[in-house]
Amino acid sequence: MTNDVEPTEPVEPPVAGAAKTAESPASPAPGPAPRARRRVTWRLLVPVVTAAAGVMFAMSFSAAQGRDLRADRDLPQLIMDADSRVADKASRLDALQQEVQALSKTAAPTDQHLSSLTRTADELAPVAATTKVRGPALEVALDDAKRSADSLPDGFTADDIVVHQQDVQAVVNALWASGAEAMMIQDQRVISTSAVRCVGNTLILQGRVYSPPYRITAIGDLDRLQRGLDSDPSVAIYKQYVDAVGLGYAVHTHSSMEFPAYSGSVDLQYASPIR
Repeated sequence: MTNDVEPTEPVEPPVAGAAKTAESPASPAPGPAPRARRRVTWRLLVPVVTAAAGVMFAMSFSAAQGRDLRADRDLPQLIMDADSRVADKASRLDALQQEVQALSKTAAPTDQHLSSLTRTADELAPVAATTKVRGPALEVALDDAKRSADSLPDGFTADDIVVHQQDVQAVVNALWASGAEAMMIQDQRVISTSAVRCVGNTLILQGRVYSPPYRITAIGDLDRLQRGLDSDPSVAIYKQYVDAVGLGYAVHTHSSMEFPAYSGSVDLQYASPIR
C-alpha cells in the first residue's frame, strides 16, 4: 500500500547578507543591566585611582622636600661621597681606639692576670699590625694601559689593557712571600687576611673604592722583596702584558717610610658547610 504525499516546494538556501524576514526569530535586544554595571564600576574606580595618585604625589613631595629627586643620580659622585664617609668613619674609629687604649692603661684597675694579658697584647701588636711601623719600603705601581681597545694587536681584547684583581693579588702575595714586615695598598694598612677585590677597573679594599694606578708598598728587606717580585710567575705573566699592550708597572724604593696601625677587623670569617 502506498501513501499519497503532497509534493513540497524546494527550500532555497539563505542568501548571504540578506536581511532577516519577519518569520525569522529576532535576537533579544540588549538589556540595560551591562551598561548599568559599567557605569557603577567606573564610579567606583575613579575615586580610588584619584586617591592613589594623591597619596603618591604627597609621598613624593614629602621625600623631595622641595628638591629635585633626580638631580643627584650621578653614580660616580655617589661612590666618591660614600668613600669619603667611610674614610671619615675609619679615622674616627682610629681615634676612639687610641683613646680607649690610653684610658684603659691609666684608669682601669689592674691585677696580675690583667697585667699579663696586657704584656702579651703589647708583644703581639707588631705582628698583628696594630701599631705603627717604620722602615725601608719598596713600592709597586700598577696602571691601565694608555691606549684604546681599537689599537690593540690581533688576539687581544679590552680586558687585556686594564689591571685586574689577580694582578694586584699577585704583587701582594709575592711581597708577603718575600718577607714583607708590613704592607699598604693605596693609603690603607693591610694584613695577610685583607681582601682585595676589583669591580670593573676599580678596586674595593676594606669598604673603600680606588681607581688605578694601584700602589702596593711593603716594608722589609729591599733586595729580598725585589728578588721575590722578579721570580714570581704570576708577576712575570703581568710583565708580559706590560710589554705586549703597555700595562703600567713601576717599582720604587724608599729609604724610610712610616705605616699607620691597622684598624680593621682581625676576626677570621670563613664559609661553613650547610648541614
